[in-house]
Amino acid sequence: MTAPSVTLGSRTVTAAGRPYVIAEIGVNHEGRLELARRLIDLAKAGGADAAKFQTYKAGTLASRHSPSYWDTRKEPTRSQYELFRKYDAFGPAEYEALARHCQDVGIDFLSTPFDAAAVDFLDPLMPLFKIASADLTNTPFLRQVAAKRKPVLLSTGASTLGEIDQAVATLRGAGCRDLVLLHCVLNYPTPDAQAHLRMMQGLRRAYPELVLGYSDHTLPDEAMTALTTAHLLGAAVIEKHFTHDKTLPGNDHYHAMDVHDLRRFVARMDLVHTLLGEGDHKQPTPTEAPARANARRSIVLARPLRAGQPITEADLTCKRPGTGVSPLHWDEVIGRRAVRALDADHVLQWDDLAAAGAALSLAA
Repeated sequence: MTAPSVTLGSRTVTAAGRPYVIAEIGVNHEGRLELARRLIDLAKAGGADAAKFQTYKAGTLASRHSPSYWDTRKEPTRSQYELFRKYDAFGPAEYEALARHCQDVGIDFLSTPFDAAAVDFLDPLMPLFKIASADLTNTPFLRQVAAKRKPVLLSTGASTLGEIDQAVATLRGAGCRDLVLLHCVLNYPTPDAQAHLRMMQGLRRAYPELVLGYSDHTLPDEAMTALTTAHLLGAAVIEKHFTHDKTLPGNDHYHAMDVHDLRRFVARMDLVHTLLGEGDHKQPTPTEAPARANARRSIVLARPLRAGQPITEADLTCKRPGTGVSPLHWDEVIGRRAVRALDADHVLQWDDLAAAGAALSLAA
């Protein structure tokens, strides 16, 4: 089966290549357009492929009685409606300005829509759609997004495989042809022990034809271990919350990466793919030729041989370099005769030996 691939923006993305990295700014701009532009600049400077926002209005997203589901020690607001109302000031004009800024700096513009109006006005601004985990069971919303005929990234946090099956069928049935499933855990933040990255292997078994990714909510460490591990497990798309200041209180700053984390991760991906190399067919590399010739062993004489003397195991040993008859042919050499007198420690060559069964005519 051909390895799955998907075109996201200007890139063709596969599990074997470098990941498509999304800096999830979300609403960490806190309603300030200039800060949103600055975050785009930082995402570009860090090496991200896309800068992503979240587009919602509190009144269409959550009732006034919706309880929190995040760590209230980090974000003390206990109502979803009240939290979302703090950051829902941007409208179409602001997102159009941010899309233009992304184009100017050379990074893909994305924003996750959370209502039907957002799907429609964001459509001409983005090369693809991202659907949040919470909307995986929102059938009419899935159909509306799929009808735009663009690639879709679908987060799968807090979902059963059966729910994912139904969402995939809904998207496909409504016209989505390019779909990426993102493993995700809806804990804010996600403790390392709850990241469950092996669940990606279950998604791979269930959907071998799809590109997979990872939407991360763990706290970033120096090595960006969660993101690196996810990529090595097959995540071709990496999404991570992004901020200019991880010490800021509340919302999504506390579990986000900053430009320094992003740069380290991108550099780590460069190193990882340097280490992985090209192709998965095992064979000697050109740079191994000297070692192949000199560090391997040849059949070497353990003692002198007379011309015509039959060779026994006691006459032989194996030593470096590997420029003579390989020990792979040990059994073929035993019983042959030397065509000339040979000294001890001689690296045996095929022209030192008479052909099997050949009669020797030796000079007196």
